[in-house]
Amino acid sequence: MQCKFCSFSAVVDKQPMVAELKDRWPTLFFKDQICEEFVRITNKDLLGTFRAAVEKYAPQLLSLYRTRKTEFGKDLKEILRKLDDETANIVRHRKEAAMKGLPVFLREDPNLLFKQCLETDPDDVAAKGVTVGILYVLEDCVAEASSPKIQNIAIILEESIVAKDLQDTPSALAYLLCLLYALNIPYPEDLKYTLETLQKVFMEIGPKCSNHVRSLKKKLCLLK
Repeated sequence: MQCKFCSFSAVVDKQPMVAELKDRWPTLFFKDQICEEFVRITNKDLLGTFRAAVEKYAPQLLSLYRTRKTEFGKDLKEILRKLDDETANIVRHRKEAAMKGLPVFLREDPNLLFKQCLETDPDDVAAKGVTVGILYVLEDCVAEASSPKIQNIAIILEESIVAKDLQDTPSALAYLLCLLYALNIPYPEDLKYTLETLQKVFMEIGPKCSNHVRSLKKKLCLLK
């Protein structure tokens, strides 16, 4: 992305590694600072705008997923199965499922974006090889038949964990999108449609959508 936040520009123009940025200017990665910079450059409230978009689009996305799940293999079916098994916090789980299913529906690999590790794993091990990702830190002492609980949600950029203690998947995606925008990091080729959808459809930032994303947007509009 070409636009850089004002307070980031002095350091971003030098193109340092993300890990170096975090070591030298850790406050740039504080959640409140990220939100403030987003308002400054876009005149939009980061979390408010993104959460409103998730609220709007989640039911439509889930409807699309259910209608066409046979076309997208086991990943989408598993997301919907887990959603159907939930008995509490249904609204939250629906939003999570809508976000996790987005890469699948756009025919990208969700495992490239959504990562998992155990809470006892060192940060460098959890982040190794990950250029851009959302990391779910799972408890590692659970009964055999139980599903592990998520202990933390974090953001990985350039093999470095740059933000932790994020509330949920939509919040993590909002912060991730903002950091990519701020640090002028190009979207990974294998996730470009997912991230473009978050930027141009959810946040309504940027020029015209690609044909692939425009097709999804039209489908969502028809389900209003």
